[in-house]
Amino acid sequence: MNNKKFLAAVVGLGLVTLSACGSSSSDSGSGGSKTVTLVSHDSWAVSKSVLADFEKQSGYKVRVLKDGDAGQAVNKAILTKDNPQGDVFFGVDNTLLSRALDNGLFQSYEAKGADQIKSEFRVDQDKHQVTPIDSGDICVNYDKAYFSKHKLNPPTSFDDLVKPAYKNLLVTENASTSSPGLGFLLGTAAKYGDEGWQDYWKKLKANGVKVVDGWEQAYNEEFSGSAGGKKAKADRPLVVSYASSPPAEVIYGDPKPKTAPTGVSYGTCFRQIEYAGLLSNAENTKGGKAFIDFLVGKEFQEDMPLNMFVYPVREGATVPAEFEKYGKPASDPETMAPDKIADNRDQWVKSWTSLVLK
Repeated sequence: MNNKKFLAAVVGLGLVTLSACGSSSSDSGSGGSKTVTLVSHDSWAVSKSVLADFEKQSGYKVRVLKDGDAGQAVNKAILTKDNPQGDVFFGVDNTLLSRALDNGLFQSYEAKGADQIKSEFRVDQDKHQVTPIDSGDICVNYDKAYFSKHKLNPPTSFDDLVKPAYKNLLVTENASTSSPGLGFLLGTAAKYGDEGWQDYWKKLKANGVKVVDGWEQAYNEEFSGSAGGKKAKADRPLVVSYASSPPAEVIYGDPKPKTAPTGVSYGTCFRQIEYAGLLSNAENTKGGKAFIDFLVGKEFQEDMPLNMFVYPVREGATVPAEFEKYGKPASDPETMAPDKIADNRDQWVKSWTSLVLK
């Protein structure tokens, strides 16, 4: 999942990523390896102290390979599944999960602590090929200052976005190249049905929606409410981003604002869930299993929000105060079963491309 995170937006602002620890031929093999290799998307991050705790307690060193956004990383993992780059893959989300499972990317493993994962996030319960790690809500964000200045109420629903009052205000990401862009498309399909979503997008196009390649461009260059957008003199006060975006604007604001300058249109949300799995043909299966256990453990789950701007899936895991105040998860987001996504995703994206981009 992946342009969604704020890591690109806050480079140099204190987020700590993993340093790669190379393995040698002397520590290869499922039994004796002292290195566990994680394959993920570019937005993976963890606090240095939390990683150090895992390495100290488990005896394993962690090596991380980042392979672009979520779609790129999943596709590369599938292509290399017979001779995988690592032991664990993190970052396949519910929009791409069927592709990974259908291609036999993972082997079965039920993580220790899996019983602590909230029931609504669990899938694949019979085979345990993947373990839920985090969730996030793809939602339209709005620039509070713009709507206050223009004495206009921000949109609260998908229906609002096609009204004349919001003409030429929304920027979204390309559904064929961006995880949040795809999630927003799936949200409209869930809301309006297999046929109705196309009519909706015709209206959205007629109402001046702007489409760019990815989240970074949409949020930090086109959206007037973000810190980056303000510097770029952006002119779109609505953007497809995440419910966790406003807390990031507060936490990393310079100077730090007293309240979030952006808000969330909660009637436009689609829930995204990220998973981790033990790669088929992994060399260090024992280390991989230990690492997945770590990912669902309370220490990592509570570390995630400020590093990757996602929500924990573990019961009882606490989130920062800024998340509670400015970025609560949607109470009733649009959702879609992974098998329905699998059956329709490629055709929907093809139709969307023809409809919106041509």
